[in-house]
Amino acid sequence: MRHADHILLLFAAPAVLLFVVIEALVLSWRGRYDWRAFGVSVLDMISRLAMGVLFPLSVAAPLVLLAYQHRVMTLETSGWLAVLLLFFGQEFCYYWYHRAAHRVRWFWSNHAVHHSPNELNLSAAVRIGILGKLTGTPLFFVPLAWLGFEPRVVYGVLSLNLLYQFWIHATWIPRLGWLEGIINTPSAHRVHHAANLEYLDANYGGVLLIFDRLFGTYIPERDDVPCRYGLVHPVTSYNPLKIEFHQWTALARDLASARSLRAVAGYLFAPPGWAPEGEGETTEAMRARHARQQAGAAGEVSPGVAAVPAMPEIAR
Repeated sequence: MRHADHILLLFAAPAVLLFVVIEALVLSWRGRYDWRAFGVSVLDMISRLAMGVLFPLSVAAPLVLLAYQHRVMTLETSGWLAVLLLFFGQEFCYYWYHRAAHRVRWFWSNHAVHHSPNELNLSAAVRIGILGKLTGTPLFFVPLAWLGFEPRVVYGVLSLNLLYQFWIHATWIPRLGWLEGIINTPSAHRVHHAANLEYLDANYGGVLLIFDRLFGTYIPERDDVPCRYGLVHPVTSYNPLKIEFHQWTALARDLASARSLRAVAGYLFAPPGWAPEGEGETTEAMRARHARQQAGAAGEVSPGVAAVPAMPEIAR
């Protein structure tokens, strides 16, 4: 087991669980709280830690080690310049990992577990999905190892990045003024977890949102569009096996029905909702249908009046 995993298991995990319980008790005292969803999330956390003990290495570990063996240089994190480079490099790699986790169905099949809670709170933060190491997500951090950072240090920083993101799952924290759009805040993360068409596929950053601003995927929270949490097609079951594997079983069914290599590749690597024929239910397809419906409704109500403009697209 990596040193970072020891720290997570022995110190961070109990602290996180304590704050989850405290928030649950307070929210339950103030009103309704979904304790069954809380149980599913905690079970996911425990199962994931157990998987980390049993399978300490990702399927992508050989490529990470190969990249480090053929590194351009050796970068020690004893100096502040190297630390800054690692921090911003890790943020860059995390952005593209997280974007792929939403835009590539293979990665989404595990990441969807994190987005399955229909209420957003601290317990949702610990529901991440138990098959992350089997999907090969460490591939996105290979450039840092190739550049010269020791893999153990890279994934230690990633663990700290994920630990930072714990608190931004609290919906009771308001907007943070001028920090919005610069760092990842609870408001920005509410948008990220929202299933509203206006908010889909946005705010992928870990600690910072500078790459969302740079690549056009930043969407601020709006007062006139309350966030609806969960998946586009909500999962209402509390069965932990269904929650963990419902996307994988759907992917398996689609692969079994594929009649061409194009369909196989599309089901695996195209965005969730892709279909070999027709528009499917990708974010782009749903927004295009929404725009046509708005235009049609505007034409019916006010003939000759210009159609309502389509919802702004997120840059891909």
